[in-house]
Amino acid sequence: MRHGSNIDPPNRFETVHHEPDLEHLEWDQEHLRTLTNRKIEYISDTSKSIVSENRSPDIPFRYSVNPYRGCVHSCSYCYARPGHDYLGFNAGLDFETKIVVKHDAPQLFREFLSKKTWKPEPITFSGVTDCYQPAEREFRLTRQCLEVALECRQPISIVTKNAVVLRDLEILKGLAADNLVHVYLSITSLDPELARDMEPRTSIPAARLRAVRMLADANVPVGVMTAPIIPGLNDSEIPTILEAAKEAGAITANYILLRLPLTVEPVFIEWLQRCRPNHAEKVLGRLQEARGGKLNSSEWGERMTGTGLMADQIRKMFRLFRQKHGLDAEMPSYKCDLFRPPDPKSGQMRLF
Repeated sequence: MRHGSNIDPPNRFETVHHEPDLEHLEWDQEHLRTLTNRKIEYISDTSKSIVSENRSPDIPFRYSVNPYRGCVHSCSYCYARPGHDYLGFNAGLDFETKIVVKHDAPQLFREFLSKKTWKPEPITFSGVTDCYQPAEREFRLTRQCLEVALECRQPISIVTKNAVVLRDLEILKGLAADNLVHVYLSITSLDPELARDMEPRTSIPAARLRAVRMLADANVPVGVMTAPIIPGLNDSEIPTILEAAKEAGAITANYILLRLPLTVEPVFIEWLQRCRPNHAEKVLGRLQEARGGKLNSSEWGERMTGTGLMADQIRKMFRLFRQKHGLDAEMPSYKCDLFRPPDPKSGQMRLF
């Protein structure tokens, strides 16, 4: 099994960290492989809420739903990795193999939409980890939440790297008929080998483009996120990715510059040196150029796009080709006034 990380970085909330001493096991290659080739564990989450509120001024949504914590997609650069520290795990191999599943997500979503205080506005699925990661094939929690959204006419947005989204095409078509859904496919490279190294268990680029095409053909508003742009690795693909996105039927396109907050940094650097050693020096150097001499910036207003000459070059190139291919349009406006609260569990109809 391929992993984005081959390390277990220290949990930043723990005072004691164990370092494996493998000096006397160098001969036992079978045992050493088991240390990084781990099986996926699904762990039940007993959270009492499913909708999170975001107050960051540079994130384009206020509310999000994440049925899963951790992600089998194993992208080495995933900004969600440090969240696993809060669960007592680590942001490396644990993030990819210890997947926390919110089995009650559909019912919790229904309860949230039943609140008298809820004033309908779009809710984003995959604000943190991918709601269509491989776990969805088994648990179908995203699908069940979408069924609730369709019943209530609740506007939603979806961001995913997985063509599994097409399993729910009929539900998405129902939402799209009333202008209640936007779907974004994240496409970071058209090179299947690079994509497989960067994002070991996501859909291949051709499958993601096929998903864009099938969504567009079904009149589901669809866009493309080139996220992240990694200077010196995939930034040169911006023109071809945007051209392919337009040909597939995307309406719009956006990007995010690579972010390496907290424990994402050692995970990404280990991956880069292991999988793309010839690019490591160039990538890290260019990233520092775009991050004010550092590898990461958490400042609002610049953390998504960076600063300086390198960041400006990426910004201008993206804007140029987005405009050239007509991907600078806006998604259709949501119809929030169609919302209707779900029926109570009792079956008693609402009077008002």
